[in-house]
Amino acid sequence: MNAKRPRVQVRGLTKIFGDEAGAALPLLKAGQSRAEVQKATGAVIGLQDVSFDVDEGEILVVMGLSGSGKSTCLRCINRLIEPTSGSVLVDDTDVTALNERELMEFRRTRFGMVFQQFALFPHRTILRNVEYGLEVQGVAPDLRRDRALTAIETVGLKGWDQHYPSQLSGGMQQRAGLARALALDPDVLLMDEAFSALDPLIRRDMQQELVALQRRLKKTIVFVSHDLDEAIALGGRIVLMKDGRVVQQGTAADFLANPADDYVRRFVEHIDVLGVVTAGDAMRMPAAVKPWQSTAAEALAILIQSGEPVVTVVCHEGRFQGTVDAETLKQAGDTELRLLLSDREACVPGTATLNDAVAKLASGRGEIAVIGPDRELKGVIANADLVAALARRRSETTH
Repeated sequence: MNAKRPRVQVRGLTKIFGDEAGAALPLLKAGQSRAEVQKATGAVIGLQDVSFDVDEGEILVVMGLSGSGKSTCLRCINRLIEPTSGSVLVDDTDVTALNERELMEFRRTRFGMVFQQFALFPHRTILRNVEYGLEVQGVAPDLRRDRALTAIETVGLKGWDQHYPSQLSGGMQQRAGLARALALDPDVLLMDEAFSALDPLIRRDMQQELVALQRRLKKTIVFVSHDLDEAIALGGRIVLMKDGRVVQQGTAADFLANPADDYVRRFVEHIDVLGVVTAGDAMRMPAAVKPWQSTAAEALAILIQSGEPVVTVVCHEGRFQGTVDAETLKQAGDTELRLLLSDREACVPGTATLNDAVAKLASGRGEIAVIGPDRELKGVIANADLVAALARRRSETTH
């Protein structure tokens, strides 16, 4: 498969509920509103011309308020709800074109589903619950036991396999539900308000666990939520829905910077900007960078000229090594910088939020580096840069 091609492609997905769906669809395509179509035919528009892509290995959050169509959309992807029109492609397979037998097989092998309700069998142990999908597939007992135990360990329930659901907390039961889906090794994981029934602290833990799992397993996940904070915690892109239609797609930072309309603007007006804007958004080019074989005297000269609080030190390949402050440099003469590094941890990844940057700067660091995946230097952030980034966001959201 082409790595640049989306794993899931949703195109023009429309769902009309009611006996008059056939009469309602032409009216909808002719431009009549949801209310007008309902008045004319009695049919209810659940989805209207919904299109989006889900890339390989990403968590895409489909969100909106109650009645927005988000859960209907998820169920149309695997045809638990039959779409009225449109298509869903998973790799090269058009899910909407499969017959009943093909669809059942496709669901068993390509989709995993995790619901808000834990849906565990109370009379089965956790192991046998997690084995269930493999049992339906006809997987041999020894193999399905091994795969189930691996999935149980993956979600942090090792040692609980012989317990029953009633003996587990709500968060642990949801982990078991996730393990059952992972045991099937699906290409696409569909999660419908999966953490909504959990207490807030457990919910945050599960969000962090899911992000960590996704980084390790590289699963492609479509996650339905009504909670913007949850969408931000899961990271990545968001598809925001209202009245069965997609209002805007992008990251939370995109919604802040360029809201599509007043609905989006109101939706994000209480967002924690520090938790959304990344270090990469706020960084600037460094004015005092020296290779680590440079002398303290050379570094001090550029430090005085630039007015920066520290010198950022890189190796000959441009990777961040640490910082050196002025007091250290003044006393070091011709000593090479690689021997003087006073702070090797004065850095954050470009994908980190400003909350992470604030935590680093609050510890007394005058300036921190922004680095790439291989610690290559991308830029720097000081306290003034944080203030400037916040000012820009406030200006963008008020115009």
